Amino acid sequence: MIDYTSEDSGIATRHPGGDKIRSMNKCFSAAIAATFFACALFGQSAPEPLNWTAAQDHQNMMDQLGIQALRPGPSGQTAPGTPNMANYDPDKANPYPDLPEILRLKNGQKVTTADMWWKQRRPEIVEDFEREVFGRVPKNAPKVTWTVTQTVNTDIGGIPVIGKQLNGHVENSSYPAINVDIRMAVVVPANAKGPVPVLMMFSGGTLPGAAPAFGGFGFSGAGRGFSGAGRGLAGRGPAGGSGALAGRGPGPSGPPSTQQLVADGWGYASINPASIQADNGAGLTKGIIGLVNKGQARKPDDWGSLRAWAWGAARGLDYLETDPSVDAKHVGIEGVSRYGKAALVTMAFEPRFAVVLVGSSGEGGAKLHRRNFGEAVENLTGTGEYHWMAGNFLKYGASEAKFGAKTANDIPVDSHELIALCAPRPTFISYGLPERGDANWLDHQGSYMATVAAGQVFRLLGVRDIGDKADYHVAKMPGVNVGMLDGELAWRQHDGGHEDQSNMKYFLAWADRMIQHAPAPAMASAK
Repeated sequence: MIDYTSEDSGIATRHPGGDKIRSMNKCFSAAIAATFFACALFGQSAPEPLNWTAAQDHQNMMDQLGIQALRPGPSGQTAPGTPNMANYDPDKANPYPDLPEILRLKNGQKVTTADMWWKQRRPEIVEDFEREVFGRVPKNAPKVTWTVTQTVNTDIGGIPVIGKQLNGHVENSSYPAINVDIRMAVVVPANAKGPVPVLMMFSGGTLPGAAPAFGGFGFSGAGRGFSGAGRGLAGRGPAGGSGALAGRGPGPSGPPSTQQLVADGWGYASINPASIQADNGAGLTKGIIGLVNKGQARKPDDWGSLRAWAWGAARGLDYLETDPSVDAKHVGIEGVSRYGKAALVTMAFEPRFAVVLVGSSGEGGAKLHRRNFGEAVENLTGTGEYHWMAGNFLKYGASEAKFGAKTANDIPVDSHELIALCAPRPTFISYGLPERGDANWLDHQGSYMATVAAGQVFRLLGVRDIGDKADYHVAKMPGVNVGMLDGELAWRQHDGGHEDQSNMKYFLAWADRMIQHAPAPAMASAK
């Protein structure tokens, strides 16, 4: 059993409360007496966790911010006559064409050196994202104790592997009413000659062949932990204002991602995001967010689920740094759809991750907030998706509030800056084909524009971008299966659906070059 503590997570040792002190004349040990004294100072027992619906929690945040009304998010349905249908007309897609200047300080000074980026501009961008978009990780985030609960010897695609099932118990003595146990599985090739690079994947958190242990969106136990047909957004309903990624078409090409990884000499870690924080607004008073807040409602700049999932991934990395079978300097992070957003957020805020594969992330991920194409900011401020973000993000969907109205153009940052926070580390942006289920809802072109706009930071820091020299205003996404993979910033749209398995072999070839990893002999000849 090993204890891990976040670098910046000082632990506040508040006693959880208890029964009323009936008598101070009993014979207690000094420790027990001190504990009861603390209880007297902090009151009787801690409050029970709120058991709100998403609508109640959402309304509470609107009240805190002084918002009377929000604009409804566009519908993802495309049937003729659909009310409030999303825009898919490229001529109407750029109502706010100019992005925040990524290399200009708030005082107007141009950023011209790497030193200015690290010491001045990057901290400005981080602060804006933490306050207004994703929220802040609390300074008293608790430590996590990892325990290996099972070890197996098995195979994946005929390749012998060793798998370890882990449980990461989050310290909860400050509020025992909420229990958080992070579920993660680590799998490495059994015949590796030394430590191997590992790709951490937001997925089911189970060993190969085990039944899925995910109670939420889109997971299965097969292969990489997700269904082979991809992870479509099965209509979050009118409250959230988003629709469905339908018509997924054929499954992804190539073997399962897990098989491709171990065949190339990588390991993988499957971490279950739902075991960290629920994927709904009703869960915000539970999970790690609820634990830190002692079951009470968030404040406007508190973290949302995306940042919580990223925090959990970082705690998983804490464990991997102690595992002798893992090359801890070369651990990557991966996810698709909402977990593609989480993978990008993780890479942006946790500098220990070495590489990222961002799959079909859309709004809140690589897509530009300022674009009007498919999913919009207003979808992320509705009751179906607001929990991903900081409470403050609701302001940008407000049509009536004490501060007036705000739009996407008022957000002080945009996704090109989120991608830039990953620089100079290798960053691969992946999408699929709308015709095969990676719906136009995700705005592939808007994500490409953001990738182009982020490139100047990669270049400033001495590495290569995707190589498109066009201004982001006019940059056009390349064709399907055209990889822009020469630089540390990479782009490829595959011919599969809402998944990244179809890009995995290209990601691995690119990542092997970036981290100077020699692929396993069986794969070397295939590249």
